Amino acid sequence: MKHRILAAVFTATLLLTASNAAAFTPAAKTAAAQSDVTLVATQQKKPPRQFWRTKVRLKTDEAPGTIIVDTNNKYLYLVEGPSKATRYGIGVGREGFGWSGVVKVQRKAEWPGWTPPPEMIVRERKKGHILPAYQEGGIDNPLGARALYLYKGKSDSGFRIHGTNQPWTIGQNMSSGCIRMMNQDVEHLYARTPIGTKVIVVGPGNKQGEVSYDDRGVDILRTIFGG
Repeated sequence: MKHRILAAVFTATLLLTASNAAAFTPAAKTAAAQSDVTLVATQQKKPPRQFWRTKVRLKTDEAPGTIIVDTNNKYLYLVEGPSKATRYGIGVGREGFGWSGVVKVQRKAEWPGWTPPPEMIVRERKKGHILPAYQEGGIDNPLGARALYLYKGKSDSGFRIHGTNQPWTIGQNMSSGCIRMMNQDVEHLYARTPIGTKVIVVGPGNKQGEVSYDDRGVDILRTIFGG
């Protein structure tokens, strides 16, 4: 009987120790071991399946590595080779904030800080929303996990391709002109996008010029076997 009591006490001690260890493990540290976007990805409503990242057959004359942003259909394509691309769902500018053109990625940042444009601060104040002059990067930052800064020549366009802490807005016209992506997706794109990458934004005004691309749907073989 004495041995049984000692065994029970030993087992309970182990369980209590494990429970206390879990209770005092910082959430951010636990999440970081899996992915640095876990915290912003969990327990948040995803957009419709049509906007989930997938491999597609894309016919285009654009060179591999080029990014094509289709603001009308809410898709961003990373061209990977002949008839090969990764397609991501995006959120785009709301009415009056859409744009088009050819730009380049000239800066990249992980967990970027956010400086709202002065006109946005004024606009939001009229709605009763007080924006900070600057917000440090983090899980509650509107720019999400990553940002690709888009330049026209040597000038910052003011637009970015970035993550979001509101993944349910993907597939909608919600932004002030920036291209939003789910954090998992912008992290995926960020790792495959070097400085100098050409970005074609197809949208209002047709300032992107002639660009040919034809989305022929999910690439079944690449989806199943990879590549």
